[in-house]
Amino acid sequence: MESAGGVRWSRGIRPSAPGSRATRLELFYDLVFVFAFLNVTTVTAGNPTVRGLTQCLILLALLWWAWTGFAALGNVIRTDQGVVPLVGFATAAAAFVFVLALPQAFLDRPGGMPGPLVFVTCYFLVRASQVAIFGWLVRHDRDLRRRFLLLVVPVVVATALIVTAALVPQRLFDGPAEGLARLALWLAALAVEYGVGLALRGTGWPVLSAGHWAERHGLIVLVALGESILGLGLGPGFVAGLPLSWPIIVAAVLGIAVVAALWWAYFDTLALALEQTLHRTRDRAARAALARDAYTYLHLPLVAGIILFALGLKGLLDEGADPSTPRWGVRLPGFDLLALYGGVGLYLVALVALGRRVLGAFRWPSVAAVLLLAAAVPVGARLPELIALGLLAAVTVALIAAQTVADAPLRGRVRQVALEEQLAVEAEQTRWRRRHL
Repeated sequence: MESAGGVRWSRGIRPSAPGSRATRLELFYDLVFVFAFLNVTTVTAGNPTVRGLTQCLILLALLWWAWTGFAALGNVIRTDQGVVPLVGFATAAAAFVFVLALPQAFLDRPGGMPGPLVFVTCYFLVRASQVAIFGWLVRHDRDLRRRFLLLVVPVVVATALIVTAALVPQRLFDGPAEGLARLALWLAALAVEYGVGLALRGTGWPVLSAGHWAERHGLIVLVALGESILGLGLGPGFVAGLPLSWPIIVAAVLGIAVVAALWWAYFDTLALALEQTLHRTRDRAARAALARDAYTYLHLPLVAGIILFALGLKGLLDEGADPSTPRWGVRLPGFDLLALYGGVGLYLVALVALGRRVLGAFRWPSVAAVLLLAAAVPVGARLPELIALGLLAAVTVALIAAQTVADAPLRGRVRQVALEEQLAVEAEQTRWRRRHL
């Protein structure tokens, strides 16, 4: 065993390094969340109510916490070395069953296993496996063990609350009161998980590799954007065997335009600026706080906004694929319209908050786009669905044009630094390979 910073490493677990990046095992783990996001939109589309939307957001928050725990683990250890891949495969299996149980997380259907209990058991196994590795790493260091206890407490308490939500309300309440009691317990579990993270104030586990942390969160944003594209590609025109029509093609092109605009708004400049700021933050506590605020917390509404947009897009395609629908479509139901416009609006609000927290400046084009979208909702409610989607695409494309112009000085500096870093890394890798391969 070798000791480093209070952590004793064994041959089965190898430490990460400040320059580490995402591993293939972490990408394998992300594949589960492709299905998870798709399942959340499918379940919520079948219950287009305020309650269904609330449940959707709760499930997303729990999925996010299960994902970010593995991201934190991969920042400290090499997940593709030693025995860790075996733990990763087991965690991925538990996460997949956890996702399979999503449709029954709030309601136990007859004729099978108790869905809520299966859901919470798998959630506990995913979180417990992540926390157990942290516990193994810090077992010889008293100070780190105290930090580890801060990780254990919310997992145990939140799991206990979700188990209570799965078993108790149906025995004490009837009708709507049962659903409200279960919902309250779920919200309490989320408050524990997320509240403890806020209370740590940068005293939790350090962020060893800023590049890895930024890359992992960028990849999960890509996974969410990919779910929107999957929603387009797996629309009713293909699944139900309905004929391919011009309205479907127009909807697909407009949908891709919105997804491309969302990609540009984050990845073109802001994502690079976030990573570079995290690299420049040398103080351990300040870096941990920045990583927590900008990535663990503010990337959740970013992903949730994309999922809500995909949910609204799914409702639009359901209508547009029907041959009996008028050429430009019918008016979108209020739920689908709010999901479509509200999802993009939430995404942009998250971008504004990220710019404020990390760069110390408001991104005024994004603020203006949010206000414009809010004003466009009552207009979109009176328009055929394809025209409403076209209006949304026009606003988002205009946003990235305005934001790119406003960001021109920052964009030039940030992208030049990113290019120089990429060239330097490629040159160093080339030298190493010439010497050793």
